[in-house]
Amino acid sequence: MHNEPDIRVAPVEASLRQALLHLSVHETQHDFVGHIADLLADAESCDGSEPMVILHGAMPIGYYRIETQARCIAGRDFVRPTLGLRAFFIDRQWQGRGFGGLALAAIFGDLAIRHPTARDLALTVNSRNTVGLALYHRAGFVDTGELYHGGRSGPQHLLVRALTA
Repeated sequence: MHNEPDIRVAPVEASLRQALLHLSVHETQHDFVGHIADLLADAESCDGSEPMVILHGAMPIGYYRIETQARCIAGRDFVRPTLGLRAFFIDRQWQGRGFGGLALAAIFGDLAIRHPTARDLALTVNSRNTVGLALYHRAGFVDTGELYHGGRSGPQHLLVRALTA
């Protein structure tokens, strides 16, 4: 029997902040994600933003945030109750081990519990981020065909995934 790594997600607590500040991505990924200190500061200043940690056991290995108002992700409203996913990343030391897909599965499970009325999860991914696009497609996100041009690093594909059947 294959033993999956213990990957789970949790809200960022003060006790995890110092460990989170050590997380980073490869230099070529900074255009897509940014620096963790900036991400945490931005999340703390935005109403409706939920900073989250990705844990391998008790060790932080990644970060993302949930936006309760998906409009801030795509600059438009959604027909169904939709959440936004922003700043998703796995630390560079943990990349390439399949943790991204496992983390997304943990996120979907967490959202079903913490946001049971949400029907969809939306995100934007830079058109140059081919690795990210492939990961999100494998996780069930569908490209809407819309490009969001509000990002700092060029056009981004708007992807949406249903959270419930």
